[in-house]
Formats: sequence, structure tokens, C-alpha cells
Amino acid sequence: MPKTVPDAGRPCRKAKVRSPKVTLEAGALQAAIFNSANFSSIATDAKGVIQIFNVGAERMLGYTAAEVMNKITPADISDPLEVVERAKTLSTELGTDITPGFEALVFKASRGIEDIYELTYIRKDGSRFPAVVSVTALRDEGNAIIGYLLIGTDNTARKQVEAEQRKLDQRLRDQQFYTRSLIESNIDALMTTDPSGIISDVNKQMELLTGCTRDELIGAPFKNFFTDPNRAEAGIRRVLNENKVTNYELTARARDGRETVVSYNATTFHDRDRTLQGVFAAARDVTERQLLDRALRETNIALEGAKSAAEKANLAKSDFLSSMSHELRSPLNAILGFSQLMESGPPSPSPAQKESIDQILQAGWYLLELINEILDLSLIESGRLSLSPESMSLAEVLDDCQAMIEPQAQKSGIRMRFPTYGDPYYIKADRTRVKQVLINLLTNAIKYNSVDGTVDVSCDASMAGRVRVSFRDTGHGLSAAQLAQLFQPFNRLGQEAGAEQGTGIGLVVCKRLTELMGGSIGVESTVGVGSVFWIELIAAEPPQLVTHDDAAESLASAPMQSGSGRRTVLYVEDNPANLLLIEKLIARRPDIRLLTATDGNRGIEIARAARPDVILMDINLPGISGIEAMKILANDPVTAQIPVVALSANAMPHDITRGLSAGFYRYLTKPIKVDELLDTLDVALSGRGVPPTVEPELEPE
Repeated sequence: MPKTVPDAGRPCRKAKVRSPKVTLEAGALQAAIFNSANFSSIATDAKGVIQIFNVGAERMLGYTAAEVMNKITPADISDPLEVVERAKTLSTELGTDITPGFEALVFKASRGIEDIYELTYIRKDGSRFPAVVSVTALRDEGNAIIGYLLIGTDNTARKQVEAEQRKLDQRLRDQQFYTRSLIESNIDALMTTDPSGIISDVNKQMELLTGCTRDELIGAPFKNFFTDPNRAEAGIRRVLNENKVTNYELTARARDGRETVVSYNATTFHDRDRTLQGVFAAARDVTERQLLDRALRETNIALEGAKSAAEKANLAKSDFLSSMSHELRSPLNAILGFSQLMESGPPSPSPAQKESIDQILQAGWYLLELINEILDLSLIESGRLSLSPESMSLAEVLDDCQAMIEPQAQKSGIRMRFPTYGDPYYIKADRTRVKQVLINLLTNAIKYNSVDGTVDVSCDASMAGRVRVSFRDTGHGLSAAQLAQLFQPFNRLGQEAGAEQGTGIGLVVCKRLTELMGGSIGVESTVGVGSVFWIELIAAEPPQLVTHDDAAESLASAPMQSGSGRRTVLYVEDNPANLLLIEKLIARRPDIRLLTATDGNRGIEIARAARPDVILMDINLPGISGIEAMKILANDPVTAQIPVVALSANAMPHDITRGLSAGFYRYLTKPIKVDELLDTLDVALSGRGVPPTVEPELEPE
């Protein structure tokens, strides 16, 4: 490039004469430089007014040459704040006042000082880009400045690269800091070794474990810091052979002689070329863990002993409850049985006698209810209650409950409203237990209702896969304090002095049973308005229908006609009161002849000799049990076809299941219900049908 750029039409002084070829080549080179699109070449006169604005400048800045030549200076296309700041910086650097503007851009060049600086150019559209600008003063042959040449390059790409590099550098520093922080914050003693077992790095925990500084540890053999160097060295070799080691116990020895049992875990590590670099190891202090393990073993032994004792106690409790149930039911059988006989006559009791009998029956059934609820709660809490969930129609279950509970509601003057079903609901539950829960909630809604109150029963799908049954009463309602104590055993919420009897167990049993069936129970109540108790149960698909022989079933359930001949019933029972009760009951049936025996062996003899039509068998008999006697009869061709009905005070669910499994035709529990016993005799005497599965009848609370 020539040293001078002449003004338009102004000839250079003392120009040397050149050959046409040289002149042509120089002109072509000059044109190539000024027309380069990769650099902005801006030439000004001595005052800074732009005289040349090349193609590169047009491309970078968006102006055409005509728009800027002889009109503006390079300062006009530069960031004004940067220009001002440059003027201040140069003024301080060179010790002279420099005016912000074009002078600040060319001051160094005007003094013959090489000047390359960074500056932000502003395009015609207002956008900005960083540029590196090289400034040269243009002089004539007398060394007088006739203008300036500013060559600029777009620095955006380099700035971006530098910014990315700075980010990468910072990220690397952050990663190194993070990695080191992880190492130092670890609760384990960490170290790395080279393949020969020489320590190459450690963390603070390793320093604390050994009592040595980092500098003392690095470069030392790993094995030197353990009580058994050979085992430590073997650990390193094992890692190198197997690539990792876990829970390898070593004992570290500190400089002061302190020993620590550690669990050594290690793995090999490699560089990016998969070249083995060494071993990364972590040593965790397991001294406390060993103490805890020892204590845990001792605790487990103690727990096993306690568990065994608890199981024995639980078994003893179950045996006691079963025995207690039997002992209580036996006298109750006589009390309730004879009371039912007296109530039904003949002769019919007088009004005063009827009132007394009602009181006896009410107290007796209440005592039976208390026994049942205590046994239920005990079974649930011991985890021994077995359930048989099945798909069933909720409408059918509620219909059964309605038939059972409506007499009580009518007697109390309570109006019951049950739902009329559109789409039927089906639930998965234990039929006996769900009836028990529903009857209990219905009974409470009646007992604790207001005079001439109502009970509304409703069903709906509360959420996906759940069916809710609600019982709304018009009673006195419950306060927040009462609601908080609602499901506590034996807590009657201040009703102990009230007219209504209760145990405070029923709702607790309901809650436990509902939850065992996968459901939930709750209540909403307003004092003075009433309460809504609800249970939610698992929804189910309709059960598959099974075809029954209606005619056979009808015959099986039909009572025996008195004209069909006198039939024989054998009753095996050792309790005189129970024998007398059945004798008086059968005496009302002229179509039945009663035989009795007071022990199992005598009962077998009479059965073989008399071949009765039905045998009623107690379970707890002197000599052999009722179950053993029944099995002997079942294995004897002479008596094998005689239906044997258990009539026992052993009323626990497992007693009933065991009795039915043993082969009893039916299993009735004491205290007996007269109607239930007579119906069973009629079915057995008819000789038709198969023994149904017995569900213990539910008692309202």
C-alpha cells in the first residue's frame, strides 16, 4: 500500500516516474486491498472526514460509500461512550488533554506511535459489533499528515470464542472445585494410589485417620498405614486383579498408635485411553458399626425371646378367651334358652312375667353381645382373624340388614329409609363381617337418635374403585372433642349414665374390620343436627351366577309335616341345664322323640342301637370330645348317614371352621336361638339338601 493517499485531483509532489507495467501492478494491488470484503478500510483527510470507504466497510457497517464520504468521521460510527473513555485513558497515559472524538481515535498514530485497539462499531441499522482497529497516519513526502487510514476487522467471532473459552475455563475450575469438595466432604478416608500401591492423593479424612499430613502421605506406600501391611498390600493386588473390592476389613494405625477398624472399598481408575492409572480407595470407620452390630445381634436374640414369649402369651390368651367364651356361653345358654321357652309358653306368661322375661332376655343378649365384641377385638388385635373376601351385591347385603334391623327401629319409633337402586353396586368384602359392620352402624343410628327420628341409608361411588355407604341420623350429634375420641375402646363418650346400653367396643371393631377389608370408615357430625357415619369399601365386578335347583332347595328348607311320622333326635350333652332345655323344647314337637346321652361313648352306643334321624352333639364332653365321637359315627356304616349337628359353646370363628371341616352337618353356637335350632332340625330331618356353610349370626349392638 502506498504511504500517501492523495486527495481527489491533487497530484503527488516529486512523484517518481514508473514504468507503465509497475504502475499498473501497483494500482491493481491497491485496488485489491481497498476492495477487500474482509476488512473495513476507511481513509480520512487530516481533519478526520472520511474520504475512502471500501467494500469491506460497506459490508460491515451497512453504509454505502456515498453516505459517509466527505460527511462524517469514524468517531460518528463508533460507540460514543467508548470514545470518551478512550480519551480519558489516553489523557492519563500520555499526560495531555485529549478531546473526545476523532482525535481520541488517531492521537497515538498522529504521534508516530503504533496503535491497535478494540472498539465497538455501530452499524447503520443501529446494531453493534466489536472491531479491532489498526490506525496509521498518512503523510506526504514532507512528512506532513495528510490523513489517516483505519483498517478494521469484525471481532465478533473471536469475542465469542474467547467468551466460550472463559466459560469452559470457569466450568473446569468449578468442576475441579466441585470434585475436590466432594472428596474433602466425604465422611470416608479417600485416597488414590498408583498401580504399585504408592499413595498419589488423599483427603482430610485420611489425614485424620493416619495422623499424617497430605504431604507426608503422598508418595508413601499404602500398606505402611495399617497394622497388617501384607493384608493391605493384598487388598491392592486384589483390586488390580478384580477391578474392585468391597467390604475388605483392615485396621488402620495412626502415628500416635491409635487403631481404627475400617471397611475398605476400592476400584481401579483409567485415563481416557483406558490406560490403568491406579486404585481409588475409600476406608470407612466401622468401629461403631461393629459395636452396633453386636448390640443388634444381642437385641435380636432378646427380641426372638420376647417374640416367643409373646406368641406363647398370645396362644395362652386365645386359649383363655376360648375357654372363657365357652364357660360364659354355657350358663347363658340356659338363661336365654329357658327365657325363650317361658316367653313362648304354654302357658303364656302374665304381663308382669312377660316384662320380667323381657328384662332377662335383654340382659342376656347384651351379655352375649359383650362377649362377642371382646372376642372379635381380641382376634383382630392378635392378627388371627381370617377373612373370606368375595364379590357381592351391596343391595342384597343391605336388604338382609334391613330385615334384621327394622323390628328394632319400629320398636324405637325410628323411620328407616333405604336406597332404591338404579345401577347396582358390587363390593369385595367378607359377607359376614360386612354385615356385622353395617348392623352395628344401623343399630347405633337407632339407639342414639332423637324421638321420632329418621335414619337415611345411601350408597354412591365415592371415587374410582370405591363404594361409600352412608348412615344419616337425626340424633343429638357429636362435638369435636367427642369425635376425637370416637374410635377408642370402651369409651362411650359420656353415655355411660344414659338409658342406652353399650360397650364402647362396637365402633372400634367396625373400624378394624373395615380396614382389614381394605376400606375406611369416617363420620361427620353437627351438634343438635345429627351425624353421618360412612364406610368405603372396594368396588368389585358382579359375581358369576351359579344355577341352583330351586325345587330341591325349597324342599330342603321346608319344615317337616307333623303327619310324616315320629322322628328320633339324639342329644349328647353333659350339662344338665342344657339337657333340660332341649328336653322342654323338643316336648313341644310331638313329631320328634328325644334320646339323650351324657358322654361321647354312651352317645355312640345309643346311636348304633337306636339309629336316630338326627344327632345333636356337644363338643366338650367327658371321655372323648364331640368331634372324635362324630368321626367314629361317620366311619361306621350303621351311623355314617346320620346328620350330626354341633351344638357348642365353643363359638370362636376357628372353632366353627374346625367343626365344619371335621364333618358336622351344621354348627350352632350357644346360647341357642330357638327358631334357629328348630329350623336346622327341620332341614336335617327332611333328608334333603347339602350342609350349608354356616355364618355366625350377627347380634345388634
